[in-house]
Amino acid sequence: MLSERRQKTLTYAIIETGGKQYRVSPGDILKIEKIEGKPGDVVELDGVLMISDDQGVKVGNPTIPGARVEASIKAHGKGKKVTVFKFKNKRNYQRFKSHRQPYSEIEILSVKY
Repeated sequence: MLSERRQKTLTYAIIETGGKQYRVSPGDILKIEKIEGKPGDVVELDGVLMISDDQGVKVGNPTIPGARVEASIKAHGKGKKVTVFKFKNKRNYQRFKSHRQPYSEIEILSVKY
């Protein structure tokens, strides 16, 4: 019999959200591109590309039909400020731009299929 901690790490999924892919397990907390909803809401992420559990590995083409990951929104926020400075030498041309990427912090509740 595997310990609860070991069993938890065996069950994972590869999901796609916000144009990026993440490896998630139940209990994980991660920052993803901002999604709609208020903190405390439960959302379903259905872009599941792969699932691995004690029964084996299932790979989608490109996604697994009917598979979903349930997550709870913990918070919304903005990332670190990125500053861009452009200039042209000997032309008196200088421009500053900055950007803060919005994100959502979520906790993975379960992987279902």
